[in-house]
Amino acid sequence: MPGPATLRYGGLAGSLLLAVAAFFHGADSPWSPTMTARTILAGDDGWLTPLCWLAGTLLLVAAWWLGRHRVPSLRWAYVTAALWAVPLLFVLPLGSDDVYSYACQGWVLGAGHDPYAAGVQAYGCPWLDAVSPTWRESPAPYGPVFLLFAALAAAAGGSLTGALALLRVIAVLGVVLLAWRLPALARRCGVDPARAVWLAVACPLVPIHLISGAHNDAVMVGLIVAALTLTGRGRTALIAAGALIGLAAGVKATALVVLPFAMLPLRRGWWAALGAAAALGLASLASGLGFGWVTALAGSGVSVQWTSPPTAVGMTAALLGAGPGAIDVARVLGLVVLAALLTALWWHTWRDAGLDARPEVRTGKQSKGAGLALAATVALSPVFHPWYLMWPLAVLAATLRRDTLWLVVPCAVASVLCLPDGYNLALAVKSQGAIAMTLLIVTVVVMAMRKKA
Repeated sequence: MPGPATLRYGGLAGSLLLAVAAFFHGADSPWSPTMTARTILAGDDGWLTPLCWLAGTLLLVAAWWLGRHRVPSLRWAYVTAALWAVPLLFVLPLGSDDVYSYACQGWVLGAGHDPYAAGVQAYGCPWLDAVSPTWRESPAPYGPVFLLFAALAAAAGGSLTGALALLRVIAVLGVVLLAWRLPALARRCGVDPARAVWLAVACPLVPIHLISGAHNDAVMVGLIVAALTLTGRGRTALIAAGALIGLAAGVKATALVVLPFAMLPLRRGWWAALGAAAALGLASLASGLGFGWVTALAGSGVSVQWTSPPTAVGMTAALLGAGPGAIDVARVLGLVVLAALLTALWWHTWRDAGLDARPEVRTGKQSKGAGLALAATVALSPVFHPWYLMWPLAVLAATLRRDTLWLVVPCAVASVLCLPDGYNLALAVKSQGAIAMTLLIVTVVVMAMRKKA
């Protein structure tokens, strides 16, 4: 097993190689056709960028994977995670061009328009040529809290470069909040804080997607973890926890699945619901847009990829002759299963911990339930992107005492899915991937049924 120094500097070497790949072929402006598996094999992209991307990603993933069983100290985990992030702070966005759409959506709001009514193309954003065609005509699928942040970045930045820099700062602050509050949650759940920080903050998804890609998921997960550290306490703490969850939902509505778990036990938990409603309502009013953002959430389903299990099932059914409508049917069924599963998780958590008088036990089981709910949401949603795995990882790293391969393996695989400028390698094997994912789902279901029997 490599020593701590080997792991730290091996991962840093990987991060430096990824910075080289981002410098030469990160998501740039104006938007242009992307590097794909086909262009790499044809030699159109040369050898330096593909090699740096592949070697850098593998080094970073290997260092994280091998280090998860032996974290010398909390300070060592913090320093190592920071070292891995620094090289990616000053280069083009890596693995996604979403941050350009963030900047344009912020400009639209700052200019007094409604980003939920139409896509950025309708309002003449000056940075439109940097936005992927996929998102130019789509309304913003994010909550009012994040759009306020994006509007601030667009106004204060004064240019596309300035806006991107400030959006990355906002993402870094989200990661800092996660890193700050995660040890507190881990201690309350009886988990080693150093191990929790290593699993979540040093995960390659953080430097690649949350920091370099500046995804707003960084802010959401930071707020969720901060909220969970306040559950199981008095009325004021519960209101604050609810307010933080409300703010997280104002970034991405996904955060609302955490609220029912934060409300346990129900006899006092309604204070958390009050805090969430107040924070979300105030943010909606402050944006000047009211609650129009709720109806815009459907736009996030434009992506059709087999990496979403329900979508994969629908794609497989379509390949077998069921027609293109099979994808929509499978997605709806996935949401039905998700609703049933979330209800069952909440009921189990309420029965197991909702009436427990010991705050530390209740917090641990509440947080575990919330983390599993986020994992179910990722698995059964119509759309999947690699950085979505940070939703459950950020919480479960602080609540699960055993090393769970079912969570760590997907994070490692997801870290290598996106090429430097954002092309998802899953697109290169659509039919094969859909069939493989469907077979995996069938295998898991059969094994679970046999185990239960």
